[in-house]
Amino acid sequence: MAAVDWALAEKVAVRAAGREPFADSYHYESLTTDFTELTALAEDQVAVATGLRSLSGNARARVTDRQGWVRANIASFQRLLRPITDKLDAISNSPLAPMTSRIAGAEVGMILGWMSSRVLGQYDLLVVEDENPEDQDIVYYVGPNILGMEKRFAFPPREFRHWLALHEVTHRAQFTGIPWMREHFLGLVQETVGSLDPDPKRITDALSRLAADIRAGKNPLDDGGMMAVLASPEQRLVLDQVAGLMSLLEGHGDVTMDRAGADQIPSAERFGQVLRQRRQQANPAAKLLQKIIGLDAKMKQYEQGEAFIESVEKHGGTELLDIAWVDPNNLPSIAEIRDPSAWIARVGPTVAA
Repeated sequence: MAAVDWALAEKVAVRAAGREPFADSYHYESLTTDFTELTALAEDQVAVATGLRSLSGNARARVTDRQGWVRANIASFQRLLRPITDKLDAISNSPLAPMTSRIAGAEVGMILGWMSSRVLGQYDLLVVEDENPEDQDIVYYVGPNILGMEKRFAFPPREFRHWLALHEVTHRAQFTGIPWMREHFLGLVQETVGSLDPDPKRITDALSRLAADIRAGKNPLDDGGMMAVLASPEQRLVLDQVAGLMSLLEGHGDVTMDRAGADQIPSAERFGQVLRQRRQQANPAAKLLQKIIGLDAKMKQYEQGEAFIESVEKHGGTELLDIAWVDPNNLPSIAEIRDPSAWIARVGPTVAA
């Protein structure tokens, strides 16, 4: 019995995703034409602004609906979580295993269904050699959600789509324009997932620590959700590396989308203000879910990453920031993201010498 009932996860996610009314809008057909053109334009602008050009050919845009995004991410989750689900499969001989599998599938489905109603775009870097090449290395745009934002906030469609394309193409340039980045990132993720211990006692001990932190007035979910709570001290070190890297990449994506092609996107500042407010606004139940799955910590990555880049560039310009792309050892930890002077002190003199 599989640890996670992935078929049920997909069914639940598709149902939880709901249907955006604008999915039937006559404007929907313009999305594919626009994003094909604007993704190519954004790719050139990102290369000029950052010096990063993909080594994997031109970016390919794909407009999808919420259900299509869910199915793409179910496949990604299966690949990412395989090390831990294989361990669970090996020890799952309990009579309750079928029920546990379905519960896990329902929980994953609810999370993905909720996320599908909010995500606007995504670069999927999880290339697997034995899968259909047409489904790899894709820049996704969730069409109904984009149309909903344009309608709700009266955004100029071409400008908003161009702005979104700049962010997603920046992420692709990071992972395909820096030769070691993709393997380094996936290595960190696999190290984290592969080292998780499904021993119930370890999980019980972790939950006891969570309760103790809460009694002490701390919220242990603030720094990465349940993954961080369940991690061992050694795993926390890896999670801190992942958090530092993601803060840098997300901050760099936001900074680039505001700079590249700025003369062609007069509404960029307003787009940024609305999306930042959107990240902060959620009802109490949604905020709890964000904390549990670590999305709340991810939202902080945008803000912390931007502040880090601003501080570094103020000290040494883009040349100093570019040092981060030279070698994995030059990447900032999450502590250095929060204290840029520490990263500058560590990396700047070494490289200069």
